[in-house]
Amino acid sequence: MLPRHLDWSGHAEYDLDRPARLASMYKVVLTEASTVEDLNKRLDADLLRRLWPTLWLPSQLRQRWESKFPEITITRNNVT
Repeated sequence: MLPRHLDWSGHAEYDLDRPARLASMYKVVLTEASTVEDLNKRLDADLLRRLWPTLWLPSQLRQRWESKFPEITITRNNVT
């Protein structure tokens, strides 16, 4: 369950055993987090790297993350 400040949609409960809902939760956290604490508390770095190539994110947000964390770009470019 994400707190209201991250997910105010009314569908803030995520079944993390379902890949689509897990990816959806990561997208919400990446787009709505306003603090590093939100990111650290709700995202796992290894899982984020695995999900990165398939996450739909606004292009500007994706570019910012990829410039800050180049290892994500490497992972994304190596997906076949």
